[in-house]
Amino acid sequence: MSLFFQDRPEEEPKFQTKPSLELQQKITAYKLLLSVYRKLRTSDLIALMAISTTLFLFLHTRDLNTKLKEMEVKLQPEDEILTNHLSETGNYQPESHGVRAMMKLLQSTGEMTNLEPIRLNNTRKAQQNIIFFNRVPKVGSQTLMELLRRLSMKNNFGFHQDAVQRVETIRLPPDDQADLSALVSSYEPPGVFIKHVVFTNLSEYGYPEPIYINMVRDPVERVISWYYYVRAPWYFVERKIMFPDLPLPNPKWLKKDFEECVLSGDRECTYEAGELRDVSDHRRQSMFFCGHHRDCLPFNSEGALEKAKRAVEQHYAVVGVLEDLNTTLTVFENYIPRFFKGAGNIYWNEISRYNPINKNSFKPPVSEKVKDIVRRNFTKEIEFFQFCKQRLNKQYLALKLHNKK
Repeated sequence: MSLFFQDRPEEEPKFQTKPSLELQQKITAYKLLLSVYRKLRTSDLIALMAISTTLFLFLHTRDLNTKLKEMEVKLQPEDEILTNHLSETGNYQPESHGVRAMMKLLQSTGEMTNLEPIRLNNTRKAQQNIIFFNRVPKVGSQTLMELLRRLSMKNNFGFHQDAVQRVETIRLPPDDQADLSALVSSYEPPGVFIKHVVFTNLSEYGYPEPIYINMVRDPVERVISWYYYVRAPWYFVERKIMFPDLPLPNPKWLKKDFEECVLSGDRECTYEAGELRDVSDHRRQSMFFCGHHRDCLPFNSEGALEKAKRAVEQHYAVVGVLEDLNTTLTVFENYIPRFFKGAGNIYWNEISRYNPINKNSFKPPVSEKVKDIVRRNFTKEIEFFQFCKQRLNKQYLALKLHNKK
């Protein structure tokens, strides 16, 4: 192994200006690959070198193709892009389109005057001052986790996250649910516990109700993001570092394009109502709210949808929306202030500005034609997403911030 690297000391690349996020990701992937090469046997090394060479050639070609596709995309109206960002002063901001639409609807029905935060805030139901963030993948949960980590130092609460697992199982048997409930309740309050797992009702196992939070995202955009995330070079390289005996991915699978996958009827990109997949099925964000019941297993089913809605209404303090971060952070700050005081300032002035997290610059644009094909089979997922958006907008409007302009 030393023959490959003994005369090649690592040097940090020097830049006149800060490199782009895409270039940073490529450098990171290269460094990760280098560290893996040094740990592998010769046979594994040859295989990984072949895969990585193929992958990087493919990524370079796809970068060029992506730029051509982007030239065909019409720009969004500027007001739609800017309506939901904080100003430099951090003062009250214009409501998003969804908030304005919800306000008009509630005003037309007379419900606007009856909105009160206490009626929409499940934080008051919590029996222990512990946040349980059972995070959905690819909805900005990595960003929210980093935000909570920084807030834990500012607001003085414990920060705890589950260890990375070789095989991540999001649905657990009853004994493991009981163990998880005990673990969450074992931390000294105030604190936060973070894990990729479906909704687990601690009270069913005799433990106090925590403060449940989560995030959601447009379900079609999310499934596309997940598709390319698990194919990103740094993803499988990081997994190989943590678990060296994991088999390397097939180059053909790595190069598979989402549009081609959908249009060809590939099983990976086929979403059939009522279909059952294994216990680590990440296609549906509603499963993370539905829970461990067997009714939660069938894809795009009415039963799973209703259970997920009920869990949000009865248990979750806040379910944020990735596409509406300003509203999300405002609701978090006002509904769970012990933990989220100053969240907006830290996010917009530190994380968003200087530390973009988990942004995959290798993900190419996907046509609306293909998205529409996927949407036809995501009807219940889309309904659940809209339900969460409407609930978040109601929570925001109940704060009466629009009266303080």
